[in-house]
Amino acid sequence: MMVAFGLSIFSRLRGGAAVCGLGLALLMAPAPGHADTVVGLDAGRALHLSRAAVGRQIGEHILRDRQGRPTPLSSFRGKPLLVSFIYTGCFQICPATTRSLQEAVMDLQKSLGASQFNIVSIGFNQPADSPQALKAFATQYGITAPNWDFLSPPGAIVPELTADFGFAYAETPAGFDHVLQVSVLDAEGRIVHQIYGEDVAAGALGEPLKMLLAGMPLSPSNSMFDNLVDRIRIMCTVVDPRTGAYRVDYTLPIQIAGGATFFVLMMIFFVNEWRASRRGLHKKRGRSTA
Repeated sequence: MMVAFGLSIFSRLRGGAAVCGLGLALLMAPAPGHADTVVGLDAGRALHLSRAAVGRQIGEHILRDRQGRPTPLSSFRGKPLLVSFIYTGCFQICPATTRSLQEAVMDLQKSLGASQFNIVSIGFNQPADSPQALKAFATQYGITAPNWDFLSPPGAIVPELTADFGFAYAETPAGFDHVLQVSVLDAEGRIVHQIYGEDVAAGALGEPLKMLLAGMPLSPSNSMFDNLVDRIRIMCTVVDPRTGAYRVDYTLPIQIAGGATFFVLMMIFFVNEWRASRRGLHKKRGRSTA
């Protein structure tokens, strides 16, 4: 009787292990249609480069404003500065991110004041992102704030400039895969925070800005959860080679959610099996005593 019971438990656990192996295989397998998607950047390395830039003093880079005038980044010192990288040939992600940043900035100006910080959008695709192209981009999306500049770097300094900010990008057949980040600089020109994602929330920008304006130090978070969330946000868009358009890629968050759900279900299964085996042993002992 005891041997039969043990074999039954072993058989059920073996079945559970087989399900577990299948679940892990499904979790590790690429999503349908994902294998032929062009991904020009490795999200892990991109996140590492971006986070490594926190605490870095930005160099003396000289760019051109929308009128073509030389504009050193050091001219923005004295106030906190928000920096985003865009390219004007992007018709989906860059405009959407810029609009989201614009809404966040408008909210922050109401609570913090219109002249408390500056914003700079830098066109990294040279020579296409000329001062004239950036001026047209700003006009098209109705960005007229006096504290928001659009700057065009000389092509020769783009690699050094983007490396300084920890901004990674890679050319693709349809344009560029690039990190979705807004860098927050303090009044001395040091990067103190990186914010990731297409949707830039006023709260995510407001907290570091409030701390900078209050003279409080910012300490970067390196928890596993923050790293995971940042990795999801940093490269949530990829180019679809069939359409040439950017699309949101939910594969990683879906896999994470699926893996977590599967883990919880397996834990429930094993706990129920353990309880059932305990009840069976207690009943057998009761009958033996009787």
